[in-house]
Amino acid sequence: MRVPDLHDDGWCLESGVERHLLHPESFPIPNEAARTSLAVGDFAKLIFLVATDDDDAPLVERMWVVVREVAGDTYFGLLDNEPEIDENDDFWLGAEVPFNQEHIIEIQKGDAGSRDYAARPPLRIWPRA
Repeated sequence: MRVPDLHDDGWCLESGVERHLLHPESFPIPNEAARTSLAVGDFAKLIFLVATDDDDAPLVERMWVVVREVAGDTYFGLLDNEPEIDENDDFWLGAEVPFNQEHIIEIQKGDAGSRDYAARPPLRIWPRA
């Protein structure tokens, strides 16, 4: 699977694990067992870098996704937040987002409503190949 690229896709993900290793006291994350055992409908908060008109300064946003598919060590989720940026036309609520355990900075267990949301077709599907 191709990972999102800031220049090609207009966004990418930052590693929560790396950030935690740099600042363990001020940047806690869920343990690895929790990050690797998400189920469809669970929520994961990720750190997104979103391209802006200023190539040197991407917007950094922490946003929730709802897990819709677990494929080996890759999760596919539906974006559950509206990005706070107008310049990116392809990255909105309901877009499919690929991620793995290293990107997860917070977790919330899902419920019937989030499982229903996860079953919806994405507004934009992430290419699998």
